[in-house]
Amino acid sequence: MKKILHADCDCFYAAVEMRDRPELRDIPIAVGGRPEGRGVIATCNYPARTFGIHSAMSSAQALRLCPQLTLIKPDFDRYREVSAQIMAIFKELTEQVEPLSLDEAYLDISDVERFKGSGTWMAQWLKKEVLRRTGITVSTGVAPNKFLAKIASDWRKPDGLFVITPEQVDAFVAELGVDKLPGVGPATAQRLKQLDITTCTELSRCALPMLLDRFGKFGQRLYELSRGIDHREIKVHRERKSISAENTFDRDLTPAQVIEQELSTMVDKLTARIDRHGNPASSKIFVKLRFNDFTTTTLESSAMLPSIANFAELFERAWQRGQRPVRLVGVGIRLRDSEDSRQLGLFSTAPDEASSVPEYQ
Repeated sequence: MKKILHADCDCFYAAVEMRDRPELRDIPIAVGGRPEGRGVIATCNYPARTFGIHSAMSSAQALRLCPQLTLIKPDFDRYREVSAQIMAIFKELTEQVEPLSLDEAYLDISDVERFKGSGTWMAQWLKKEVLRRTGITVSTGVAPNKFLAKIASDWRKPDGLFVITPEQVDAFVAELGVDKLPGVGPATAQRLKQLDITTCTELSRCALPMLLDRFGKFGQRLYELSRGIDHREIKVHRERKSISAENTFDRDLTPAQVIEQELSTMVDKLTARIDRHGNPASSKIFVKLRFNDFTTTTLESSAMLPSIANFAELFERAWQRGQRPVRLVGVGIRLRDSEDSRQLGLFSTAPDEASSVPEYQ
């Protein structure tokens, strides 16, 4: 039986800013770009979230929701420095660490003998040490696999600790809505609802052949997740799945303006990044568009090489999906022989404030 710990720093960029400037702790702040430059919020603290502000929101909208919001320019060098300190603490517990970003990681603690092998005690130690040495709070979750550990770390944010023991898995998963499963977006959730499936309990009653017929390869994933199954191992060295470059424009652009004024520069930037990574073989090229109504679409092709002409053709085809002015464009390549790039997302789940933290031995 595996024992996986997921650690996720609370509003990391904002937490670093509040640590270094204590006067920011109790006021709404956000880290992101300037509104006049079509900036986007990277993260915000919890006082700001009470106004409905969240990551990926435009800075202009955030300021409309909260005029008194303090907007801070990102300092990624400082964030990377703090991240390195935190990751080093993780590795004091185990070398089996899979970083997901600057502020979160999976740890395989199955064979750790410290703390009498207790996952609960390990999570408590990790939280205490990160706070003591860096001033950053971390929410942690412990569970038998990565899927459940990530849910658990989000269960009692901020500064949370939640444990799902092997004996609790079936009951815990049974209560989850299917819209909480990674990869189940609004469209898939609606298709499941049309089948009278809204909970994992209902989904687990479905036969695998039916799910494969209705949802293709993703049907296998639905079948497993609805039963709390996730066989993915910790990857100490993560495989890069794509290389890309994107730009949010200062003003909305027409398709002609994108192709004539922006695309060449973006492809040059992408080419330079591909060169820095040793020119790995690609299996597909793709473009990403965000229209002025904030809808986003991505289109890819396995029959094209990463040239300006091919990206222009793919862009024009993708633009037909929305046929609106464009505020963001990305270009990139999918790398050959990489695994499915679908990543498990964070979950918003309602905690049971009265429940206690069980001991996970």
